Amino acid sequence: MKNSLTFTPLFLAIAATIVPFAHAADTTPTDGFVEGSHLNINTRNYYMNRDRRDIHTDDSKEWGQGFIGTFESGYTQGTVGFGLDAHAMLGLKLDGGGGTDGSSILPYGSTDGSGKAPGSFSTAGGTLKMRAFDTELKAGDLFLNNPVIAGGMTRMLPQTFRGVSLSNHSFDGWMLEGGQASFTKLYNQSGHRRIGTSYGALPSNTDSQHMNWAGVSFSGIPGLTSNLYASELKDVWHQYYYDLDYTYALNDLVSLNPGLHYYHTQDTGQSLLGGIDNNTYSLHFTVGVGHHSVTAAYQRVNGNTPFDYISQGDSVYLDNSQQYSDFNGPNERSWKLKYAYDFAGLGLPGLTSAVSYISGKTDLTKVDPQSRGYSAWYSADGKDAKHWERDIDLKYVVQGGKAKDLAVRLQWATNRGSNGYSAVDRDVDEYRVIVDYPINVF
Repeated sequence: MKNSLTFTPLFLAIAATIVPFAHAADTTPTDGFVEGSHLNINTRNYYMNRDRRDIHTDDSKEWGQGFIGTFESGYTQGTVGFGLDAHAMLGLKLDGGGGTDGSSILPYGSTDGSGKAPGSFSTAGGTLKMRAFDTELKAGDLFLNNPVIAGGMTRMLPQTFRGVSLSNHSFDGWMLEGGQASFTKLYNQSGHRRIGTSYGALPSNTDSQHMNWAGVSFSGIPGLTSNLYASELKDVWHQYYYDLDYTYALNDLVSLNPGLHYYHTQDTGQSLLGGIDNNTYSLHFTVGVGHHSVTAAYQRVNGNTPFDYISQGDSVYLDNSQQYSDFNGPNERSWKLKYAYDFAGLGLPGLTSAVSYISGKTDLTKVDPQSRGYSAWYSADGKDAKHWERDIDLKYVVQGGKAKDLAVRLQWATNRGSNGYSAVDRDVDEYRVIVDYPINVF
């Protein structure tokens, strides 16, 4: 039986609550349309090498240069203020194609039939916005970042969404938001498309029409944060999310940080991906001692489908979502140990590092081989399917001078799976080199 809860009542309840909250704070925008304007340009140089170790095919090696310009205006004077945001993105191919494409940095294929990624791709968009008291309404091309709909920011160019959003900050420590998105611009494409899913296979010529979401965030107690969200990907699923994170400082040197993330996903409407009844959670505990920290995490997927989220999105707020794998297979259990060090302790501020090891085990024989969207996960040999991943992350941010805020990041992931797991995950070594240089024009 499908979940009797529906998204619409929750969305309407939160939206209705936001309006009275707006009258609680008697403030008006004062920055001005021009005076409050900002223009920033981020240049991102991105290299990815995905070395497939267990199949006889060419590796994916792509290198590109991205430019992301974002303009944000202030608001016109008065009780109700109006503004405009705009952005433009350009991606240039420096290397890749001819059998080495497909890393997801550059567009797949080309219009000339060569199979190579085009030499460049670009996009632009705008957003109209309105602010009254502490409530803000936006309509147009949106940069979104919450646990149920977050634009992918882990490639050369970011992902955006076309729709409307509403947020309110009337009470200290509280934020309420909601919205609807009908289209997305994927991070390695120029045009817009309907919103799909990362791990499910929607039927041919079938797309979800739109996505609704609503949520509330709390950060009113020092060291504690909590979020509650609900979303509906029309005719695919209802997804609900809750988290709780607390950092307690024992003294100036030692801190403790326990945390919980939980998702429930249930099919809805036409159930385009078939039946879904999935509960996924992760728990972590971090001990910080000076510039060192050690994290232990446990993650569990309860359900015969994987934990899924929107295509290319970063809306997977789980502790064991790593550089290569999300450790989100059907019925998967995974454990992680992570060590991080901030080199400011050795007099090198701006240099940080992290090393992680994650091991997962799942039973892929329980997957329905007739599932509309997830049959590819089924494996007759996957009774005790296992895989592991090792990640190394090194980042340096220039602290001063003309190159201030220039960031260089090196990432290396190694993932290995058993024979039963190879149906959905390959043996891969993946290297990334990312150089960001933000420019504040005004």
